[in-house]
Amino acid sequence: MPDASPGLLASLRGLATTGVAMIRTRLELLKVEAQEEVGRITGLLLWGGLAILSGVLGLAFLGVFLTVLLWESHRVLALGIFTALFLFAALIASWVALRLLKQGSRLFAASLAELQRDEAALRNEDGV
Repeated sequence: MPDASPGLLASLRGLATTGVAMIRTRLELLKVEAQEEVGRITGLLLWGGLAILSGVLGLAFLGVFLTVLLWESHRVLALGIFTALFLFAALIASWVALRLLKQGSRLFAASLAELQRDEAALRNEDGV
C-alpha cells in the first residue's frame, strides 16, 4: 500500500502537467487566431478607405470633366482618362473590400475545432 500513494501522486502530477500543456497550447492557438483577425480587419479598413478615397477623387474629376466638357478638345481627353482611372480604382477597391467582408470572421474556429476533438477523445477514453 505505501507504494500506491507515490504512484497516484505521480499520475496526478502527470495529469496536471498534461492539462496545463493542453491549456497552454489552446491559448497559443487563440492568440494566433486573434492576430489573424486583426490582420483581416486592418486589410478591410485599408481597402474600404481606398475605395472611398478613389470614389471621391473620381467624382471630383467627373465634376471637372463635365465643367470643361465644352472647352477645347485635348483637356477633355485628359480629364476623361483621369476620371476613368480613379473610378476604376474605386471599383476594384470596393470589390476587394466586399470580398473580404463576405469571407466573414474565422475567429477562434480552429480553437473550437480542437476543443471538439479533445472532447471526442476524452469521451472515447472513458468508453462512452
